[in-house]
This record gives sequence, C-alpha cells and structure tokens, in this order.
Amino acid sequence: MNPDQETPVVADPKHSQPRGSWRNVVSTVLILLAAPLIALVLTAYIFQSYEVDGPSMETTLHNNDRLIVLKIPRTMSRLTGHAYIPNRGDIIVFVKHNLLEYGQSGDKQLIKRVIGLPGDRVVVSNGKITVYNNQHPDGFDPDSTLPYGKVIPNTPGETDVTVPAGQIFVCGDNRTNSLDSRSFGTVSANDIVGKLIVRIFPINNAKNF
Repeated sequence: MNPDQETPVVADPKHSQPRGSWRNVVSTVLILLAAPLIALVLTAYIFQSYEVDGPSMETTLHNNDRLIVLKIPRTMSRLTGHAYIPNRGDIIVFVKHNLLEYGQSGDKQLIKRVIGLPGDRVVVSNGKITVYNNQHPDGFDPDSTLPYGKVIPNTPGETDVTVPAGQIFVCGDNRTNSLDSRSFGTVSANDIVGKLIVRIFPINNAKNF
C-alpha cells in the first residue's frame, strides 16, 4: 500500500440520513404553515377573488362571473391615512351596511360602477345622469362620454345629490335592475374593498378592466 495515498472518507449513512430527513420534514412543515398565512395576507391586502351575484352589472358583468379585485390602493390608503377615491368609470366592490329596508339582511358586498366623485353634484332625471362640478359647471353625462357608456340605454329615477368628501356615487350598469346610490345614497371610501382588474371566468370571456 502506498503510504502517500489518502484513504477516502465515506459518510456513515446511519448518521447522515436521519439528519437530512429531519431537515426535509421541518422544511415541509414550515411551507405548510407559511402557505395559508401568505394566502391570508394576499387576500386581505393585495387582491381578492370575487363572484358576481345577480344581474345589476349586465351586460358588462354577468351572474357567476369570477373576478379578481385589486386591494392595494385601499391598503395604501389605510397606511397613509388618505381616503381611497377611485376614478370615475371604475368598477369597484364595496361593503354596504344595513340593507334590511331593501329586503336584504345585514351587510353585503356589492359591485357597481363609480359615477360621482367627492364634490360632484349628481342629477338623475329624464332617463339620464348629469354630473356638475368645477370642471363642468354646465354638467356632463358620463354615460355618453366614457367608454363604458354604450351599454347604458337609460337611467330611471329622480335623484339630486351633492357627493360629500370621502364619498362616491355608484350605479350598476343594468340601471333598470340595480340597487345603488339612487336608492341608498353615496358610499363611504372606507367601505371600498377594491377595484375590478380582470374577469377570469368564463375563460372564453376573460377580460382586463
């Protein structure tokens, strides 16, 4: 035997294997514990899956459509202490409280389109909406000036309201069959859940908003 030749060291599988197995077990347990926490954080602060219930947003959205609602703007508003006011024409999900007088119980999440912003005077009359503000002192019809408007045939009702600070005025696109600000008044920005960004189901009707 050559004395200069080193004898290779072979790890004892009886000692090395259990250590590796325990590491795998610990890693698996940590992943299993972290996964629901990550999902909870994402759902609470980043985005949320939402299913349309009812016909109030037809023909833009239909019953049982599956949506992704972005919650980041609402989350940031809570961190900064400033109200989250979406853009006119955005579709949002919000919580509406005390719907007993409208035949529904408790609080409910609704999905509607933003029509009036803080400071706007919103008038519903003669089948259309007119919005008055500093930029449009003579009023304008958002249904005829924004891209979504082609799906709105007419807007029943009689309403004349000035939107307070930190509030918005919302309507469903199916104006003849929608419970919205024409009935229950303006919506607090604090009750907004998030903004619609994509429809994911039905797959053949997927769309970005």
